[in-house]
Amino acid sequence: MTLVRRSDTLALANLTDQALRVRAVEAASTYDTETLVQVTQAYMTTGSRKGARTSAKTLAAYALAVRDFVPWAQASGVQLLRPGRRDGGRYVAQLQTRPTRGRGKSGTLSAATVAQYVAGARALYRALRWAGATDAQPFEDAHVPPDPTPGIVKNPPYMREVEDVLEHCDPRLAALLILCAHAGLRVTEALTVRAGDIQGAQLTVHGKGGKTRRVPLGRRVRAALHGLAPVTPEGHLFDWQYHHVQYRMRKVFAAAGHRSAWRGFHAARKHSGTRLYRATKDFTRVGLFLGHSSVDTTRRYVAMEDNDVQNEVEDF
Repeated sequence: MTLVRRSDTLALANLTDQALRVRAVEAASTYDTETLVQVTQAYMTTGSRKGARTSAKTLAAYALAVRDFVPWAQASGVQLLRPGRRDGGRYVAQLQTRPTRGRGKSGTLSAATVAQYVAGARALYRALRWAGATDAQPFEDAHVPPDPTPGIVKNPPYMREVEDVLEHCDPRLAALLILCAHAGLRVTEALTVRAGDIQGAQLTVHGKGGKTRRVPLGRRVRAALHGLAPVTPEGHLFDWQYHHVQYRMRKVFAAAGHRSAWRGFHAARKHSGTRLYRATKDFTRVGLFLGHSSVDTTRRYVAMEDNDVQNEVEDF
């Protein structure tokens, strides 16, 4: 995969309107995928609602989607600047029937993957409109059916696995897992924690979208962080990239006898949300703890007990 250099993206954003339009039109006319990725990222970082605060993860996901959509469009006879009104729907249908290439998986692409690819293709057309290359909106009426299986069912929280796995972690890896499973941090937030962010029983978390929140640290989290020496001059407690720590966590899950249970770090965050909800019965408080802007998001992080209202309905 070709990486898009940030300098190339900034150079596009700094072009005059006419020069940007010419570059975008030429790239779309010749199906120049990498230039179209640059145009999309230039738009996302300078013209979208979040602008420069657009996360690197979102930029990478949209780049992957553009790299999928543009070759499909070329092979399918779609003129990028003058697409047919049904071309967006054709792409969605193709994604829904495409076999998955995930390791150990079978069937077709998941609904979440389809939605991510379509979101990236929509971003490409917003970028082309921003660049003045076209007014086309081929995905305006394209419907992406939601996944009928709730995320909490497809990817439930780790529960007993956490304790088993911690026994096989070194202190720093254990601290990372506990930050996710007990303090409710996203793994990207945990990896950027600095010693100076810890003030007694509180942690300042630099979260998604540039938001900052204060998270209370339980006794076990404080004990896990105590004595961890910073590993960078800036005081960071971890110097791992995401793929490094994912590899390490896969190994300790396997060592603990839970090789097939590994479902990524979000399941650890759901562990925290589920336990806190069971203690408080309050989605609003759980959402504030997890850093959610919507309670609807929080509901997707809580595994409800089957008989949660048994006592309440007993005397109906």
